[in-house]
Amino acid sequence: MVDRQSIEPNQERRKALVWEIEKKLAEDGARPIIFYAPAGNCRQPYVKGLTIMSNSIYNGWRMEDAWMDR
Repeated sequence: MVDRQSIEPNQERRKALVWEIEKKLAEDGARPIIFYAPAGNCRQPYVKGLTIMSNSIYNGWRMEDAWMDR
């Protein structure tokens, strides 16, 4: 399924395939990380000091060092 979604040109179909993969992995109790990179997160440019964890079991959204610079 991973190979199939990698060559799928239709973005909506590819998205559906990725969600199917994610569902199967969750049902099996597997825990591979397909895409949880800091670059995949969005925020406003005025949010400063936010550190996002990747490949961690700890909460990276604690916000104690974040502030808004408007």
